[in-house]
Amino acid sequence: MKIMAHNAHNRPKQSSGAFALIILGALLLFIAPTIHGDTPDLGVASLIFGIIIGGIGFYLRFVRKVRRK
Repeated sequence: MKIMAHNAHNRPKQSSGAFALIILGALLLFIAPTIHGDTPDLGVASLIFGIIIGGIGFYLRFVRKVRRK
């Protein structure tokens, strides 16, 4: 293992699962309305939940890091 000059480089990156939320939101956004084509209410609900879940993942992954600095 190579030791770097700063301690910040030696710390492992934390994976908070935010990227998984973004992917889950995208899957809900694109796939669920086609699966629930018979019932438009479920299709619209899955669109809304896909946007919400993806937005939470985007906030956790990108926006929260900017506010901490």
